[in-house]
Amino acid sequence: MRHITTHAAPATGVRGIGDTSWHTRGACYGMDVEDADAVFFPLPRDHEEIAEAKELCGWCPVRRDCLNYALENDLKEGVWGGLTEAEREPWHEGLPTRLDYDRVIAFFNGRDVHLTKTERQIVVDHAYTRGWRSDRLAAALQIGHKHARDLLRQAANKVFDRDNTLGVPPNPYKQNKKTKKKARKKTAQRAGRPAVSTPDPQQPVSPLATPDSAHPPLGKAA
Repeated sequence: MRHITTHAAPATGVRGIGDTSWHTRGACYGMDVEDADAVFFPLPRDHEEIAEAKELCGWCPVRRDCLNYALENDLKEGVWGGLTEAEREPWHEGLPTRLDYDRVIAFFNGRDVHLTKTERQIVVDHAYTRGWRSDRLAAALQIGHKHARDLLRQAANKVFDRDNTLGVPPNPYKQNKKTKKKARKKTAQRAGRPAVSTPDPQQPVSPLATPDSAHPPLGKAA
């Protein structure tokens, strides 16, 4: 097919930059070049050819890779991933904001994947929370050290602003200690042991009772 130069590299799940090894597993692989052009690059009103292309794409195991390839290389003509040019237009427009966590995870696993603008921002945020230094981020994203340092500083400022706005989340360790203390108190009450309680400062305290012999009754003598 047009615009594709395939090679026989082993499949690794998420497609990397410039990786076209997925094409060897496609439903269209091995078709005659002229037949493939007629089927997958029909005219807008060639409904029969479009239907035939969609039928082949319907059971293709690498349909998603085919679609991503067309989007990332800005291929506007033809049927890719089972979608025509008109059907892919919203995908082309929304590509910079696409977020696929499979690609983000693949990046942190060392894969050289194609990241959109939104996916790159997620990578920077996670790199900051993981404690990455600027030199490591620069090597991973293939950018300059100063640029990587600025990206990590922006991520740190974003976390700082979030904490100031929403407050620092409670410490789960302290919450766990309070929960255990309440559980011990309930256990003691069930066992019949009095729980230690503190007096209420608003409750009046009654005077201590004293024996009658200590203070003789006042009034008329008996």
